[in-house]
Formats: sequence, C-alpha cells, structure tokens
Amino acid sequence: MSVKSFFRVRFYETDEMGVVHHSNYIRWFEVGRVDFLRSVGITLDELMNDGILFPITQVSAKYLLPAKFDDELELETIPVALTKFKMEFEYKVRRKGEEKILTEGFSQNVFTNMKTGKISALPEKFLSRLIQKSSEELQK
Repeated sequence: MSVKSFFRVRFYETDEMGVVHHSNYIRWFEVGRVDFLRSVGITLDELMNDGILFPITQVSAKYLLPAKFDDELELETIPVALTKFKMEFEYKVRRKGEEKILTEGFSQNVFTNMKTGKISALPEKFLSRLIQKSSEELQK
C-alpha cells in the first residue's frame, strides 16, 4: 500500500534558477509520512497525546532530475518496514502524470517515549492499524 500526495512547487522552495532547493525534499518526505499515517487512521495529535514521538534516525535523497517552480508534483510514499519499534519508507517524486522519477528517498523513524526520550514499542492500538492496513503491500 503506497500513498500519493500531490502539491505544486512554490516559489520560495526554489533557488535563483527556479529549481527546487534540495532541502525541500526532506520536508516533502515528512508530508508523505504524515499522509501515510493518516491513511491508516493514525494522526500525529493522537500519537503525541499518548506520549509517542517518532524522530528520524536516517534520511537520504537521490536527486535524478530537477523539479522547478510551479511544477505539479506527485510524492509516492511506500512502506518498506513497519514494526513495533520503527517505520521505514521509500519515496518517489514525479511530475504529476509522468513516469520519470525526479527524486528517490528513504527515511527511518523510531518510536520514542516523549517523557523518557527512549525508544519504546508502539502501543497495540496504533500498531494494529499500522500493520493491518499495510502488511499486504509489504509482503508483495
């Protein structure tokens, strides 16, 4: 199960040449993760109200082709590992309606107790939603 997010490149996300600055892709990956969680019925507010954070422990991007000001983009967020302790995603950024990949990415998050700052298991009420709705795709 992958989730697609759509948006238009804003002027402030570009450099002097009208090309998207590399740092924006990392921000967009976060949009993809939040959209993915929302698609399985988990909100950030709900996690944080239960004292759970999920900081990034790894993130990378491979820039293949530039995105430019006013491009309509499609971000595909693909889960590659969802466990009670971590989430890993791959990302693909394309111009809307095109097959060519502009940027590929990866991120890993670990579930952390907000009070202690230590890695902790995701409570079952969240884990079941996370795993149930996406496990079929991970097995493909």
